[in-house]
Amino acid sequence: MKASDLFIKALENEGVEYVFGLPGEENIDFLESIRKSGTIKFVLTRHEQGAGFMAATYGRMTGKPGVCLATLGPGATNLVTPTAYAQLGAMPLVVITGQKPIKTSKQGKFQILDIVEMMQPLTKYTKQITHSSNIPAVIREAFRLSQQERPGAVHIEFPEDIAKEEVEQPRLFDVVDYKIPIAGDETINQALELFKEAQKPILLIGAGANRKRASEALTTFVDTIGIPFFNTQMGKGIIDERHPLFLGTAALSDDDFLHEAVDGADLILNVGHDTIEKPPFFMHPSQNRKVIHLNFFPAEIDQVYFPQLNIIGDIASNITQLTIALKPIAMSWDTEFFQGIKENIAGHLSKYEQDDRFPVLPQRVVKIVRDTLPDDGIITLDNGMYKIWFSRNYPAYVQNSLILDNALATMGAGLPSAIMVKELYPDKKVISINGDGGFMMNSQELETAKRLNLDLVVLILTDNAYGMIQWKQKDDGFAKFGLSYTNADFVKYAESFGLNGYRPTSVEEFKEQLGTALTSSGIHLIDLAVDYSLNHEILNVLIKEYSKNIK
Repeated sequence: MKASDLFIKALENEGVEYVFGLPGEENIDFLESIRKSGTIKFVLTRHEQGAGFMAATYGRMTGKPGVCLATLGPGATNLVTPTAYAQLGAMPLVVITGQKPIKTSKQGKFQILDIVEMMQPLTKYTKQITHSSNIPAVIREAFRLSQQERPGAVHIEFPEDIAKEEVEQPRLFDVVDYKIPIAGDETINQALELFKEAQKPILLIGAGANRKRASEALTTFVDTIGIPFFNTQMGKGIIDERHPLFLGTAALSDDDFLHEAVDGADLILNVGHDTIEKPPFFMHPSQNRKVIHLNFFPAEIDQVYFPQLNIIGDIASNITQLTIALKPIAMSWDTEFFQGIKENIAGHLSKYEQDDRFPVLPQRVVKIVRDTLPDDGIITLDNGMYKIWFSRNYPAYVQNSLILDNALATMGAGLPSAIMVKELYPDKKVISINGDGGFMMNSQELETAKRLNLDLVVLILTDNAYGMIQWKQKDDGFAKFGLSYTNADFVKYAESFGLNGYRPTSVEEFKEQLGTALTSSGIHLIDLAVDYSLNHEILNVLIKEYSKNIK
């Protein structure tokens, strides 16, 4: 069997459905083998970043590694950011890059970089295939490591001459599953004692709990023992945020309205905590509050996080054990304290959600989007100022219905992520929400979305600046400098791709156009002017004054 055919057979053996990429001449044999496959769909993108973000999002949404492809040199270097995006965000991703022949040299050092060495600090595993008979073993190991907790990125370099080789007696390896161990009775009993001593325990749900079984187990846990809970940005929707015990989202690390609840708690059960995310709260040595760390792996200790107990192993199984152990003592806790804080938080967050000034406030955008989108509709956020407002103000009803990146937090991922989500779930309503800065970083993927015949809404929040950094400038007392720009006419830009473009001039017009876009076929781009002028007043002055008063 030809080596490139064996490579594709090995991918099929792993259940691969898609390969996203931008091939070069070093990938031609690989591409021909995909064509002959008939079971793997190849999606050509307009930039390698788009391919990487789509593949990483596939991994995030399905739990199975997504696969992306690039050539050597500049193609491979363009995959650095998506690789880091997947690695930091715990998204299973397999990156495949080409290379010039390694047994004979045709063009000296032209375009040749040591991509394996480059990928070393960004991946869980990186390997150049130097003999065609090793292909099945390398692929099986790469996929195993990519999915293994904590999931992440792996890289395989497939040289041009190896791809052309003939393989005698090719064999594939069985995909062998494994079970993650659970905590023992001694650890569960230690947790039980901490809960017995507590009067005001709360639950924090982080990114590591974003697994289907964990979502179900956590919902049962909260319903059974009646514990108030909050989440991190990447933990949103793991439990339906309409739940009466939901307190809010930790979009900031400290001094937010939510932190009144954190400061008042005497025990925090921190499930799925990942230090890659910004800390949802800070620990201090002088505090009497205890923290239990429950995750697939032990806590990484640092100055602001040093939990008193680790519960290690399968999250869903360990939460089920705790549910059984804690059920008899749950009624003794003080939940009225947290209910008062919940009402106070809701009052602050809703203050501007009915404000119809134009350009529109981000709080108003969040409210309109939530009211317009079905319960199971999905938003993919790019990275910008609006991410804080959506994290705090947008109630996620369903797991993985608000897709954001709070790990690498890279700009340019929002649109490719939305394309992948819509491809996976064609019956769901999907909105890609971007700032004007982030949108322009991978806006060329509009053509990919059209070629895939997707029904998609792309919302651009336009402020003609890198607004997040302008907010930071103001917070540090600096003048605005170096962060403003002008934009293309986004409506004409959309129309040049044969898409639908809108530019509302009022809040009411935006509501109407968003409703039309969500109920119509095709791709609809809305260029919406946004007003971030209240960022500093609310996120710095008001919150910090509030925090100072309660402390």
